[in-house]
Amino acid sequence: MANKPTLPKGTRDFSPNEMVKRQYIMETLKKVFQKTGYQPIETPSFENYDTLMGKYGEEGDRLIFKILKSGDYLKKVDDTSLSERDLQKITPSISDKALRYDLTVPFARYVVQNHHELAMPFKRYQIQPVWRADRPQKGRFREFYQCDCDVVGSDSLWQEVELVQIYDEAFTQLNLKTTIRLNNRKILAGLSEFIGEEDRIIDFTVALDKLDKIGEEGVVKELRDKGFSEDSLEKVLKIINLSGSDEQLLDELNQLFVDSAIGQKGIEEMQFILNQSKALGLSSAKLKLDLTLARGLNYYTGAIFEVSSDEVTLGSIGGGGRYDDLTGIFGLKNVSGVGISFGLDRIYLVLEELNKFPSSANTLTQVLFVNFGDNEVLETFKWSRALRSNGVNCEIYPDSSKMKKQFDYANKKSIPYVVIMGSKEIEQKRAMMKNMETGEQIEVNIETLISFLKVK
Repeated sequence: MANKPTLPKGTRDFSPNEMVKRQYIMETLKKVFQKTGYQPIETPSFENYDTLMGKYGEEGDRLIFKILKSGDYLKKVDDTSLSERDLQKITPSISDKALRYDLTVPFARYVVQNHHELAMPFKRYQIQPVWRADRPQKGRFREFYQCDCDVVGSDSLWQEVELVQIYDEAFTQLNLKTTIRLNNRKILAGLSEFIGEEDRIIDFTVALDKLDKIGEEGVVKELRDKGFSEDSLEKVLKIINLSGSDEQLLDELNQLFVDSAIGQKGIEEMQFILNQSKALGLSSAKLKLDLTLARGLNYYTGAIFEVSSDEVTLGSIGGGGRYDDLTGIFGLKNVSGVGISFGLDRIYLVLEELNKFPSSANTLTQVLFVNFGDNEVLETFKWSRALRSNGVNCEIYPDSSKMKKQFDYANKKSIPYVVIMGSKEIEQKRAMMKNMETGEQIEVNIETLISFLKVK
């Protein structure tokens, strides 16, 4: 007996009901992106190995899925590297491609290759899957979708303000209460100077970014293990324990950054984004300065964003930041960019847990026509064609089975209405419409049926 097939850990199948809900999220985001001038693009699921490696820091590089070369890929590996089992030396010899880790680096590559044809600033959105060789757990998958919007070719901080507005509108449309946390890479650089470790900003920010997962003691232990002095660690704890309003935190930073030009620049940028965002107002989101927010990615150079749900504890459901130097890695200098991402899978889990998917996201089919036989089906095809031409999704049961079986089919597919049309109804050019939730039945003609279902 053959073994049943299984899925790789960290991946999932999506049922029709799940896909309808996922598409609801994606369509909501697309509308928000398009309203603010963002255009769609797509890039390949895998990139050249050199395109991705070295762009996400040591931990990020470790989580990239590498693709083996075709053929006898071990042929080009020298015996010394093989005997030493040195993965860093071996991997480039046996792999020349990798699955994309995110959508931002492929986007930067796209801009570099196509910048002569693009209208700058170029505003794009992209909704595609990405892959990470991470340990699967609740809300964390090895294959998942990102929904990104970015703008390149502008240094203006108004772009950051617009992205805050996009986050607010999108989550308002999705009926979710959220907190948008902000920080700035320049502030983190200033903090690195303050603790006397300006040359080890990566180690500092990678550890700081784990604060919500491993706590103060975990952050201190990680930094101590990496050789940070006890004096530096005392200052790290001081930073972690700073509290107060956004204005109070910025005042505290002003005192810490008396001799830090980059830290002062970070404060200036942060004040602009906070002041303008608060002047515009937010519909449902809360905006908060968080000095421990680092997001652990090397390419951020300015503002950093992270969004979490106020109603469900599930980690971040969005994040992003400014990356002035990203395209420079590929040879295109002086092109600043900033972007944000929405975590589709986590947003789905939050909406599901809160039971906040609208009824329209439960099914694609609005009405099912019962099948009584060929003569009746011919007439139902005419009615269904009229409904579809008016934007109503409908279907006809293919077999003239027992009514119970056809009703069971409608219930399993969460089809809200069933239309019953026998020979008598056809003669009268009428039908019975049944509400499958309440059991209520009303008599309709095609015009009233269209009118009723178009507003649903």
